[in-house]
Amino acid sequence: MTHMHSDQLTLIAGWPGAAQHRFGQMRALFLDVAAQADIGPLDESLKWAQPAWRPRKPRIGSTLRLNWSPSVPDRLITYVDCKTDLAGQMATRFPGAFHNDGRRSLGFDLDTDLPTNALWQLAHLTFTYHLTKRQAV
Repeated sequence: MTHMHSDQLTLIAGWPGAAQHRFGQMRALFLDVAAQADIGPLDESLKWAQPAWRPRKPRIGSTLRLNWSPSVPDRLITYVDCKTDLAGQMATRFPGAFHNDGRRSLGFDLDTDLPTNALWQLAHLTFTYHLTKRQAV
């Protein structure tokens, strides 16, 4: 996993192999979404000790975080800003595709195929959130 923030690399190194592999798949998808959406590069960092991505340009999109935890060892969980309607939109668009609390967390099981289309939509909606809201007005 090249070109990653060193704090992210250190954190991910402590995760089990399946979580590291899925992280790599999801990270690649996030970077691809940003490139295809033509929103510019993403800032990659740790927020609340979790890998996080956000468009570098201001007022374009929101932050998408990703985490693995020993308390839920069989999935990676993405987090969106709880002040958005993103988790609710995903529950409506992709019912049953992942574990969704309807507010901010969406869990992806490590032992099943990644729902690539759903994850792509989540990343796109998140990274263009503010831009889309302005265009809707």
